[in-house]
Amino acid sequence: MTMGSMLRGIAGFFILLSLVLAYYVDARWLWFTAFVGLNLLQSAFTGWCPMMAILKKAGIKD
Repeated sequence: MTMGSMLRGIAGFFILLSLVLAYYVDARWLWFTAFVGLNLLQSAFTGWCPMMAILKKAGIKD
């Protein structure tokens, strides 16, 4: 699994998790969805994402 596919998988998981938490726990979990979306948007322009740094430290290759 490449870093890009793992990054998209983690982002999708976080979005779905935050939607479930917003529905069942508290609507403020939607801020986490916005955070993930904002990071995806900024990574499209900068090529950098905080999760990519974490994955690199975990030894995941590009």
